Amino acid sequence: MRGTVAERYDLLVKGSTVATSSGFAEADVGVRAGRIVALGDLGRAPAATVVDARGLHTLPGVIDSQVHFREPGLEHKEDLETGTRAAALGGVTAVFEMPNTKPATTGEAELADKCRRAEGRAWVDIAFWLGATRDNAAQLARLERLPGCAGIKVFMGSSTGDLLVGDDAGLGEVLASGSRRVAVHAEDEERLRQRYTIVAGGAHPARHPEWRDAETAVAATRRLLALAETARRRVHVLHVSTAEEMTLLAQHRDLVSVEVTPQHLTLAAPGCYEELESFAQMNPPIREARHREALWRAVADGIVDCIGSDHAPHTRDEKRKPYPESPSGMPGVQTLLPIMLDHVARGRLTLQRLIDLTSAGPARLFGLPGRGRIAVGYRADLSIVDLNARRMITHRWIASRCGWTPFDGLTVTGWPVATVVGGGLVMRDGALCGEPSGKLVRFFDTA
Repeated sequence: MRGTVAERYDLLVKGSTVATSSGFAEADVGVRAGRIVALGDLGRAPAATVVDARGLHTLPGVIDSQVHFREPGLEHKEDLETGTRAAALGGVTAVFEMPNTKPATTGEAELADKCRRAEGRAWVDIAFWLGATRDNAAQLARLERLPGCAGIKVFMGSSTGDLLVGDDAGLGEVLASGSRRVAVHAEDEERLRQRYTIVAGGAHPARHPEWRDAETAVAATRRLLALAETARRRVHVLHVSTAEEMTLLAQHRDLVSVEVTPQHLTLAAPGCYEELESFAQMNPPIREARHREALWRAVADGIVDCIGSDHAPHTRDEKRKPYPESPSGMPGVQTLLPIMLDHVARGRLTLQRLIDLTSAGPARLFGLPGRGRIAVGYRADLSIVDLNARRMITHRWIASRCGWTPFDGLTVTGWPVATVVGGGLVMRDGALCGEPSGKLVRFFDTA
């Protein structure tokens, strides 16, 4: 655990409580060439950059595996620079960006275009989900191994954009092609269409979870599990929102992994719709408190594998359209860590469990070499936090181009104070450092 004083480091994080593989310990972290090379009492070792982190906690870098940064085609809501800027300010070190852009990311050319766009503009490391369609199903085994590809994303129910594989035959074709874990938005499209009459012609946003009811999610997840069993394909169910789904998912842990969002763990109907109206609208919906409590039980029971923000920004003007013309989605990448640290402070989960949900878990699920731990030889991706800081989340703090958050005015305990990506300090005390230098995330099973 000791380094040699004569060694020079590129970055030295001094005196924090470090989340090591052996537990929490007061230690220095020495970084060279983007890797952790020493842990322990490093004394007065010289370093190009020194971070005095006494009184703080140094965590493995947070990985947000579900964000929508809207580029190309929808840059008035967000782009890769503003989205990754928000991530860095929120203590997030890597993101996986979703395919429902314009054009959608469904082929090699679209993926390569996004990778090029990220060069020199991304503040954190990034990878891109590739959207499944009936037309590209046969090519997915090849496409999923391209550099920069986080894996395959399927929309079983319609949401923002026009990517949709709603029928069993099409979904079966997708699951039969390739071997990496498939991420799925599980809502039953047929039931959504049947129930649209509930809100057609206008309604209060509080009816959103009535239209897109629990059975809409449960039915899709039940179908997905049956198809995954047949194909023997690993699937990742995104933004799970119902108690009944958690019961189902617990019975299929050999093939399925589970994501929940901070929004579903924090907000509840009907109150959120009364306060925020369509600004609380997302897919699947924020539901009643009984579902929220079931999600927390699933976190405690180990059924939940990771936290994703489902960062999905829209402009204020778009969100103010009369429901159901208002688009679904809300920003979240910048607030993920503060919201979840506040839950730690409130005793809803331990700091170690949070690390598993936001760093070790995503690294394990998606096959990220050298990430998810603070250990010698691992990448120097670090989220440095003050567990005792009390801060108010405000619209003004949000760096996303949309400029708003559903958590405006909420005071939380726990705050990100520095973000280190690949050994480089990209955020310190609420200010960005240097220039964007994020790289493409590398996976075990890609080219």
